[in-house]
Amino acid sequence: MPVTNTYAGVHNEPNGAMSRTGNIIRDAWVFELIPETQTCEGWTMGQVEGLYDQVTEAWMPYGHLVSNLPAELRERHNRIYTKAIKAAKEQGWDPEASTRDEI
Repeated sequence: MPVTNTYAGVHNEPNGAMSRTGNIIRDAWVFELIPETQTCEGWTMGQVEGLYDQVTEAWMPYGHLVSNLPAELRERHNRIYTKAIKAAKEQGWDPEASTRDEI
């Protein structure tokens, strides 16, 4: 299987993109750093890392806590993540399994 240096896109990731990269993209949508139509498909890892830096900076005033977000951002976060979690579960993602340590 060939190695690719580009990201498959948030809608092409297994388990509904319940991953670090998927969360970065969803958070970028919350903070309107990229439009919700942007899946980052074809982005280089450097571009994804740059987005991660922007997302981290956007979270700083809120202590990285959803509860500290102003109402508009909190509502957008809830909408985006509720939809993503529902879709991921429909694809077979098990949140409990992804948090257990493998031995």
